[in-house]
Amino acid sequence: MAAPTALTVNARMRALALYFHHCQRSKRWINHKTGRRTSFCHLLIRHVATVVSGTELALQIHKEIQSDITKLVAQGNRRPHLSVILVGDDHASHTYVRNKTRTASLLGMSSSRIFRPSSVSQEELLDLIDKFNKDRNISGLLVQLPLPGHINERAICNAVAPEKDVDGFHIVNIGKLCLDQRCMIPATAAAVWEIIKRTGIETAGRNVLVIGRSKNVGMPIAMMLHSDRTHERPGGDATVIIAHRCTPLPRLKELSSLADIVIAAAGVPHLITADMVKEGAMVIDVGINRIQDPATGKLRLVGDVDFEVTHRRMFKDVIYSEEQYFLFGEQLNFGKNEEDQESPNLIKGPS
Repeated sequence: MAAPTALTVNARMRALALYFHHCQRSKRWINHKTGRRTSFCHLLIRHVATVVSGTELALQIHKEIQSDITKLVAQGNRRPHLSVILVGDDHASHTYVRNKTRTASLLGMSSSRIFRPSSVSQEELLDLIDKFNKDRNISGLLVQLPLPGHINERAICNAVAPEKDVDGFHIVNIGKLCLDQRCMIPATAAAVWEIIKRTGIETAGRNVLVIGRSKNVGMPIAMMLHSDRTHERPGGDATVIIAHRCTPLPRLKELSSLADIVIAAAGVPHLITADMVKEGAMVIDVGINRIQDPATGKLRLVGDVDFEVTHRRMFKDVIYSEEQYFLFGEQLNFGKNEEDQESPNLIKGPS
């Protein structure tokens, strides 16, 4: 799964340059630390850097949700409950689910994990989902993807009740997203949107390049950024272009060099390099890729953007963390929705 920090292309080196502003040997020091990548260094120190702490953003969101849950329960409402269905033995899926339920507990919610073997039939899975849809004690429900090949993932996503669809994958929620209506938004897209809002990045009229067209990440990000900010679900009023795996690399470089905001969500390690991004552009790296470290031989996580390792880790930590926070933020909205007697079907997801 994945979570997003925002930083400009020149973030680390400009920060270093400012820190060593009064040192005559600063340029020599910076070039030494970057392996004498002088062209990259020159690109990075030419203008002011902006570094946004993803950890601080995540903690802020954490505290806000925790406070809201405390107030919700104090008012006599049910404590929000998340149920997660996990099929098979995929190691990554088990890790994701464990982290989600752990975070639910930290935020003051209850949760449950339901395991089924990879041999489970689609009919059995649909029956289980139907049972949970009818259970009023369950506020949010998600089925961890991917599923075994014999199960139709779209059928499973559409079986989850839209008002309990924490992932935001149901066709009703996707349709509302496209119509600029309030709905449950896929977690990674919601995290990208919140980072842009909380950091005060202006999107109206700006050129945005979204690299990746998946229905769970790239598409919802593009929909939110291009839509009208005066609509029911306010959008970003940006000029959005979507690139994907069939976009030729020369064309991708051309598009990225024109973008004010680049959002990398292609799942291709180090796809975006410094020479592809113009000065002052904001870059959000949503990619999570596992590659073998040539030094240690072990697998490590890298992004779609080829930046300094420290900031690449920051990207990953933030995207991952905020994904969870927004997942539970949506779940909290489900809990509130249960107590809304006048509008029992109102979905109050983040916009």
